[in-house]
Amino acid sequence: MKMRHPQHKSLFHVKQGLLLSVGLVLLALPLGAIAQTTEALVEQGRQLYQNGEFSAAATVWETAASRSGGEGNRLEQAVALSNLSAALQELGEWERAKAAIAQSLALIESESDSPSSMRVLAQILNTRGGLEFTLGQTEAAVTTWEQAADAYRQAGEKSGEYRAMINQARALQALGLYRRSLTRLEQLQTRLAQETDSDTKVTALLALGNALRLVGDLEQSEEVLWESLQTAQRLQSPSAMSESAIALGNTVRARQNGDSALVLYQQAAANAESADTQVQARLNALSLLVENPLILSDSASEPLIQSWIPQIQAQIEALPPSRMAVYARIKFAQTWLEWHEGKSSLSSVLPEAAKLLGTAVQQAKSIGDLRAESYALGNLGELYERDGQWQQAQILTQRALELAEYINAVDIAYRWEWQLGRLLLAIGDRPGAVIAYSEAVTSLESLRLDLVTTNREVQFSFRDSVEPVYRELVALLLDVSSPSPNPKSSPGVSQENLQKALQAIESLKLAELDNFFRDACVDSNAVELDKQQVDLTAAIVYPIVLDDRLEVIVSVPNQPLQHYSTPLPKEEIEQTLITLRRSLVTRTSRQYRVHANTVYNWLIAPIQDTLANSGIKTLVFVPDGLFRNIPMAALYDGEQFLLEKYSIAVSPGLKLNKPQPLKRQSLKALTAGLTEERFGFAQLPNVAIEVEQINAALSGIVLMDDGFTRDTLQQQLLKTPFPVVHIATHGQFSSSAEDTFILAWDDRINVNELDSLLRVRNRSGTEALELLVLSACQTATGDDRAALGLAGMAVRAGARSTLATLWYIDDAATVPVMIDFYKSLNEGNLTKSEALRQAQLNLLKNPDYQHPIYWAAYVLVGNWL
Repeated sequence: MKMRHPQHKSLFHVKQGLLLSVGLVLLALPLGAIAQTTEALVEQGRQLYQNGEFSAAATVWETAASRSGGEGNRLEQAVALSNLSAALQELGEWERAKAAIAQSLALIESESDSPSSMRVLAQILNTRGGLEFTLGQTEAAVTTWEQAADAYRQAGEKSGEYRAMINQARALQALGLYRRSLTRLEQLQTRLAQETDSDTKVTALLALGNALRLVGDLEQSEEVLWESLQTAQRLQSPSAMSESAIALGNTVRARQNGDSALVLYQQAAANAESADTQVQARLNALSLLVENPLILSDSASEPLIQSWIPQIQAQIEALPPSRMAVYARIKFAQTWLEWHEGKSSLSSVLPEAAKLLGTAVQQAKSIGDLRAESYALGNLGELYERDGQWQQAQILTQRALELAEYINAVDIAYRWEWQLGRLLLAIGDRPGAVIAYSEAVTSLESLRLDLVTTNREVQFSFRDSVEPVYRELVALLLDVSSPSPNPKSSPGVSQENLQKALQAIESLKLAELDNFFRDACVDSNAVELDKQQVDLTAAIVYPIVLDDRLEVIVSVPNQPLQHYSTPLPKEEIEQTLITLRRSLVTRTSRQYRVHANTVYNWLIAPIQDTLANSGIKTLVFVPDGLFRNIPMAALYDGEQFLLEKYSIAVSPGLKLNKPQPLKRQSLKALTAGLTEERFGFAQLPNVAIEVEQINAALSGIVLMDDGFTRDTLQQQLLKTPFPVVHIATHGQFSSSAEDTFILAWDDRINVNELDSLLRVRNRSGTEALELLVLSACQTATGDDRAALGLAGMAVRAGARSTLATLWYIDDAATVPVMIDFYKSLNEGNLTKSEALRQAQLNLLKNPDYQHPIYWAAYVLVGNWL
């Protein structure tokens, strides 16, 4: 049976802390407290562990534990057993790891509260916290790491205390307690700022900077890692300088600053005292340059890569067998192949790459590292897949998968399940392929946190390594043997497969938002829209973009799921949507009707009679890809816009908070606006009129210009639980949470900070925010995933509904829409979607505002009732 522990691999994020804890305990014990032979064994195990030889380390520490037990040295035995548990965790031997840590705790309980005992207790608790986190016992891990921090504090070990605090912050993230996690990290940063220069400070800053990068706070991560590097330089510690430079390079690389990252990697390689660190730095530099050769001039990149490749290969060959050496071979082979792609036939370099990976497999076997062996075997299988050797690729992939499942390494198991699915499909075994793909999606479901925060040997690119798994499974489930050349119903797809396809895409939507936030905090325990019976006049329309076709699934209340397909290349679909968007935001263009009609025929025409006969009044779209950048209100049937026929809403996924009508009694708003030019953003003179009229319609509190700051907004949110929050200011939705923001008088407020401000009401137990309105905002131009920022803002705000615009609209045209919208909500007893529709129709009737650029951009996200 396959075991699945959601947080199984997160343990590796804290392994450095566990290893350093081992070292601190050894150094702290009096020299005479350990018999020389046992002390030598423990030290030998530490060196083996540090070199990635976990099986050998476990053997040595087991011997040390047995010997110290026979000598009656309980403290020494507890240390050895704790170390043994850490090594066994690396090897995936969970039961033995649990037994070792339990025995270790039992031994230490009878010891006195001396500093030496407290140090050992702290180490044991730190190790146990890692084990609990690995096995998905996250709440227990939070408590254990808090106890570890307290024990380190009593022992006077600041470094250990800091690492335990960082571990606890990671566990809080896993529980979705993002703000509490950041608070822990901020507290730690404040304490470190008061520390004098020391190795402990460098280590803690390095760990903190890495943790901040993992949660997506790249700006703060860069600041902390610069401090770590500068402290290491003042201490003149080459090893610390190298480690800090590599970490800083990873952060600035994530911030798309490749030039600086390359300099830092080269600096790290130059300062490295160990071959492992130098190889790591040079591999990072090589992969960066291969991915983005334009960092240097074309004439400089190629010769540099050509000179580096044999040098790095020679260094790797000289490394002794260890996990790091195995991963170095794999990364080098991957980078080398990537460099050759497009330059020459891969067949000429595949044998050499296969030799590198084969050696990696043998090295992993020699050190007894099943995880590294699985990773090497799977990559070798992928190489054979590239060469079309399906049988050999399948054998290697299945072996890699068996090893990954045995040690519960779900983060690499999903890759081999996906790979196996591709191979089975290649040999014509479609049922087997569906099973393999489904297993891969199940594995991904258990990895929501790790997919967005991993920073280890498996470097995830969401678009390359995660998203295709879902889409390829959906393509299999919705496949019909003979697709029609014209859009029409496809009776060959069963209701069961339609449901499975929707479930897979729903999982992808959640994963996209997790990736956007760099935090697995999006709840999915809500109403399934395809089964919703709250509004029997609402239909759900779900377009799905695949490589070779557009699939559409429609849910109409009390009817089977409808499905139709349009065979078109993905590139053609996307180009049509890009052209439509451009025509909608160009006042002089009248071509939008042609493109809007094309998209109407894709999405609505095949189902228009069913919608009309079913009494549907509202269409809820769950858009995919570039459909998120298109206002569905502007779709055109040849005579009318879709807005003229239906109320329209958007949902980020198939699930959302249970739709329920807006409570209209005492509907009040907190309204904030910015009229003056700030930070390079232009004036918004009509915002004053907008805010004034909204306040007259709803009443409440107004924050204007210099009265609209981050602090004043938070104070008012704490003071009064307004059901409506209306913010009229410049803002931008981007595919990056860091670049999704609204503008206050004193600064930008990005999506995560807005989350913090708006969710203060939840902590006070008040009712949920009914409606968040973001006026004068827009999606970032040239960003094909920018509308994710709008979905992210809606989800993060915790509001039942969010009203925003896909592009910036002249604020003179915004005023009448907002006034009519609120008037209809307050007086007309209409749903939110219908109130918005009426406001847009009123603007459409105005001869000055008939072009869709004025009325189409408004999007209601979430609860439409």
